[in-house]
Amino acid sequence: MTPASYPSPDGPLPAPPELANAARDFRLRMAVIDCEAEAALDMTRDRHGRTVNAGAAATARAHRDKAAVEAYTTHLAPYAEALLDAARLVLDELPPARHLAGWRAILDGLAVSTAEIGRALDHPAALGSPAERAQHAALRPHLAAWADYGSIAGNLADQLGSQRHKAPLADEEQQLWTERAQAAQRRGELELTESWYAADGQPITLAHLVEDDDSTVVALRGDPGAPGWQVIGHYAHEYEAGKDLPAPVPPGVLRADVSRFNRPAPAPELSLQDLIRDVVEGHSAGDASNALLGAVQRGYAAGPMVRLQELLETAAQFASALETVQGRQTAARLTALSRQIEFLTREVAEAAEDLGATVAVLPPHRTPVLRARPRPAVGTTPPSPPPRASTTARHR
Repeated sequence: MTPASYPSPDGPLPAPPELANAARDFRLRMAVIDCEAEAALDMTRDRHGRTVNAGAAATARAHRDKAAVEAYTTHLAPYAEALLDAARLVLDELPPARHLAGWRAILDGLAVSTAEIGRALDHPAALGSPAERAQHAALRPHLAAWADYGSIAGNLADQLGSQRHKAPLADEEQQLWTERAQAAQRRGELELTESWYAADGQPITLAHLVEDDDSTVVALRGDPGAPGWQVIGHYAHEYEAGKDLPAPVPPGVLRADVSRFNRPAPAPELSLQDLIRDVVEGHSAGDASNALLGAVQRGYAAGPMVRLQELLETAAQFASALETVQGRQTAARLTALSRQIEFLTREVAEAAEDLGATVAVLPPHRTPVLRARPRPAVGTTPPSPPPRASTTARHR
């Protein structure tokens, strides 16, 4: 990287919105690069997701890694250190909250990644060499970290020097509006529309309070599904509420070790369409049995029914992680559905074994029907059609 890539030490620091935009712009560019790379990698896999052209796959990854390095060098490197400095200044001023320690660890990790990227770019390998590919691949986790979590630094930097909005109501007015909203909720006329977390870790929810065919936008603090929530503001429309209420902070993640921009290679899998086609095109009981066993196969190349159960279990974990009353209720429903899928999976496996033990083939009278009828050979005269019966009525 050339020294000109960095802002002058004696020059003015970029404005907070410019810093935040740099983080957002880099994430967007990384998303585009990843989409293009996935399209190229899909061309190297068979229909079940197995890589069949390792050389082309390696080339696609190398192109992806190089494009990511170039995007960082051009769009984020000039702002990275100033962005982290601004984010730390804001973080130090925030009220105590459960998420602040995690955010501080993320900023420290991004600082380490920034230093690692800077050292590599200050000593680049020979252009187009295997060493350059290795260097770019080694930088991939650091670039992915910025793409995944740079939005947290950008969100903090965006608050630098800004007025933290508060929407306090007088005690009597707050109690009045809370009672009105609670009454509307009991009538089924409190329509929740949007939810986010403020910097202090408290959830805020926008809702339409409907009374006598008149709708008012109200802001609630707390879980609307549990006792104790309060109305903290009422507005004519959402835009007015957005200007007055605390700004949303980046939401959390279900699993801390998952990266959107550094995913592992997908496991091969059979689609339901393929399994159904195997049954339709099969001739023996063993063909249908194998298709059913493929649907309930476990392990690395798990079948669709096993994947469905995994989806329900993961969705249940997500619903529970929302830490709301409704989320916990939905998590219980999803967990119960997951147990039902587990039961069905065992039943399908047993039925597949029974079908496989059936020594039988389809009877020959189930003959196929040709889709395309034979055409006469080129240069031959088609047979003349049979004479048509006269339709003239006979007179007696």
